[in-house]
This record gives sequence, C-alpha cells and structure tokens, in this order.
Amino acid sequence: MKTRLIATWLLGIALTGCQKDFLTVIPETALSSATFFKTEADFQQAVNGAYVPFRQMYNERAWVLEEMHSDNTYYARNTLYGAVDPTENVADFAVPTANGVTANDNVLQQFRLNYVVISRANQILSLIDGTGITFTSEAIKNNIKGQALFLRAFSYFDLVRLFGKVPLHLTPVTGREDAALPLSSTEEIYAQIEKDALAASTALPNKATQEAGRATSGAAKTLLANLYITQKKWAQAEPVLRDVITKDGYSLMPDYNDAFSYTNTNKNNAESVFEIQYLEGSAGYNGNQIYRFLPSPITAAEIAPIVGTSNPQPTSQESNNIPTPDLIAAYESGDKRKDISIGTVTLSTSLRAEKKYPYIKKYARPHALNNNTGQNWPVYRYAEVLLFMAEALNEQGKAGEAAGHLNKVRDRAGLAPTKASSQADMREAIFRERRVELAFENKRWFDLTRTGRVKEIIGAYGAKVKANPADYYFPAGAVPPPNAFTVLDDYYGLPAVESALTPYF
Repeated sequence: MKTRLIATWLLGIALTGCQKDFLTVIPETALSSATFFKTEADFQQAVNGAYVPFRQMYNERAWVLEEMHSDNTYYARNTLYGAVDPTENVADFAVPTANGVTANDNVLQQFRLNYVVISRANQILSLIDGTGITFTSEAIKNNIKGQALFLRAFSYFDLVRLFGKVPLHLTPVTGREDAALPLSSTEEIYAQIEKDALAASTALPNKATQEAGRATSGAAKTLLANLYITQKKWAQAEPVLRDVITKDGYSLMPDYNDAFSYTNTNKNNAESVFEIQYLEGSAGYNGNQIYRFLPSPITAAEIAPIVGTSNPQPTSQESNNIPTPDLIAAYESGDKRKDISIGTVTLSTSLRAEKKYPYIKKYARPHALNNNTGQNWPVYRYAEVLLFMAEALNEQGKAGEAAGHLNKVRDRAGLAPTKASSQADMREAIFRERRVELAFENKRWFDLTRTGRVKEIIGAYGAKVKANPADYYFPAGAVPPPNAFTVLDDYYGLPAVESALTPYF
C-alpha cells in the first residue's frame, strides 16, 4: 500500500495541519492552522487564498478539458512546431487511458488545482466555528463561511463532472494516514455539493451588498440549480432559479459585448453572477488567455489590431481553442453574437493554402502589456440563469413559459422569438441557444455529457474532421492522428500520478 503524503491535498496557503506528536508542542516559529488563525482578518486572508487557484485553472486548463474537448473549438496544427502534445490529445478525443487512469497533464493539473481550493476551504470550515475568535458581526463570519462552502461545492462540482468519482475530503488532511481516501460515488458527491451550496446560499449576502468579485447568494443558488439540472431534478431547479431571477438583482447587459469585462473595466457587471478575477500588471494576478487562443504563426503586424498593445510580439507556437466551422455555422443569420464572439485574422506565414483563421474575439480586449491581460473569466452569467430556467420549465411540460425566458436571450442577440412550441422542439432550441450564447465559456462539454449526446454529436463531428482535415486547420498533407475520436467517454480517467499515491484508484 502506497501511503506517501499527497501534497496536493495538503496545500492550504501555508496552513498545514499540526500533527499531535512529541508532547504536542507547536513550534512557535512555524506557521500552521494552530498558530495562524488568531483574528477575523486571518480568516479573511484564508478565504482570499481559496480563490487563487481558479486563476491558473481558468487561464491554463479548464478551457482545454471543457471547451476544446467538444465540437466548439479545435487546434490549428503547425507541422513545424513539434509532436502532438497533451492538449491535442484532449481535442482529438484520444487521451491515452488504461485501467481508469491517464497520464495527461491537463487532467492532472485540473484535478490538483481543484483539490487545492478544497483543501483551503476545508481549513476554514474546520476552524471557523471553534476558534473562540470574536468576529465584528455574525454576518461577516457567515460571509466567510459561505464563501468557503461555495468554493468547496464549486470545485467538487467540476471534479464530479470531469471524473464521475473522486475522493471526498471534507476535513483537512493532517498526515499520510488520512491523505488517501476511497473514491466516493457520483451520488455521494452530488449530495455534498447540494448540502454545501444550500448552506452557502443562506450564509452569503446578495450581489448588492457583497464585495465585488466574491461569491454571492445568487452564485450559490445558480450552482445549486446547475447541480439539479445535471441530475434532471427539474422541479427542484425551478424555484431556485425563480429566486435568482426575481430577488437577486441581475439583468442582461443591453449589448452582448458588454456582458464580458474589459482588462480594467466592466468587471462583475449586472449580468455577472460569478467570474474569475484577473488584474493586468506585474502583481502576478494577470491572465493571458487570448495569447493562448490566437492562431499562429502570427506576425507583430497581424497581432497588433487584436491585442492593442504598444509592443506587439509575433508568436510561432501551435494554436489552441480555434472556433470550429461547426460552431460558426450554428449561428443564425443576423445573430449579433457571432461577430462579437468570433473574429478572423489572416496569417501571412501560415502553411495552409487558406490563410484566414477564426479566433475567439470575445476575450480579445485591448490591454497595455504583451502577454499580460486583466479581463475576468465569466463562469456564470444571468443569460445562463435564464436558459437554465427555460430548460427546467420545458422539461416539466411548460414549453410556453420556457419560451419567454429563452426569448429574452434571443432578443438581445437580435433574433426573432423562437418558433419551437413542442417540448422536443423547445429542448433542441435551448440546446442550440446555449451553444452560441455560452460559446468559449467552458459549457459545451458538460452540456454534451449531461444530455447523453457525446457519442452522437462528437462521433459525427470527428468523422467530418477526419474526412476534411483542411477544413479544420490542417495544412496540406497533415491529418489527425490514427487514434483521433476513439475515446468518447463521458468522464476522463483519473490522474496516473495521483493513482500512484493511493491504493484506491
């Protein structure tokens, strides 16, 4: 039995558990949970730290596993760049998996980052009610506790949708004996997410009174509704969503373009339910997503109008998260969202005969520093709340009422009201609307898995990629690998590195 300490689960902004040994003396020079939590400010600092891993997660990994692993985006093969990498394996549905585990690094890092959030939340939740610290008010204490509950629920929701079964850690890991836990079932994890999200929804303040950027009661309720919809508990999702719509003060931004933040402005706007916070500059809080998403090789002159920096730099790497022809064709004629979401650029040095490429324009916000951006990443928007409500109502046989919520989203996009009237037609209309409204926001893969349509949709998409590689950004003579589109599972394998540290998977 391999019982090495799993470092991922022990991370907690330097808040390590104190082991009870050698007369239980706590070293006065060591920072631990027993010595750190002395004031209200310490708990506030700890909850601040619990958000931090999301910046790396959404900048580097989530879009790989949850957007490129769909029919929305693909990679643009650069045959001069080198061998196929782990990201391409994800996009090609060819992640090498054996005995339920994979060595793919994107999988490993997403798994670990989620557990860092969980570890930090567990430290707060295990101590906040028993430290004897006097908080300025019960509301402040509940706010901190509610944020920790939300963050733990949010990370477990990501993990369970990616892997199906994962270890359910609810208390801090203090040593090698409790570092490894058996895999909990999907149902057990769902139950814990529901419990945490419900508690967070009552502990947290609403958007109007919460500090900008922090989790709110509306964010917790939206997470809870998302859980219910994933479980097809439509009747339970409806009142939660109705509460968000009628009581929490959100609204659609009149212009779809303004639903997304700029690098320094428009953050946490009226449509934002929850978004990952970035800050341009040298403090280390920045992102660089657009540079990861731009097609390449691109010259300084070609990149300059997209990023708006005074010192544009050329790139020559392989390209990721390139909008597919399938997604581009999914927009209806006259849909304002298309030109806001997707731009085009001509790459003069591309090896393809067709040198014109699409790119994700909604994240191409002007900024000052090359490879250093500050726009926030949208996780939940009010538009999705409306689409969730439409879906929950339709699945209960209320297609007419569902249309009203769907049409609010369509109206902003400049589209006519939906013509769908039957439950089946409305279901498909909502499914299509989610694709274009939420494009590039890491929703598509989870929509495919929760509706049971992975093999149907990705099977057909993969056949098109293999039959017409030039249409999917391969230069002449280049083709997808032989194993492309052979791993059409709803869940990823668990990380092989973590598997080596536990007897349970």
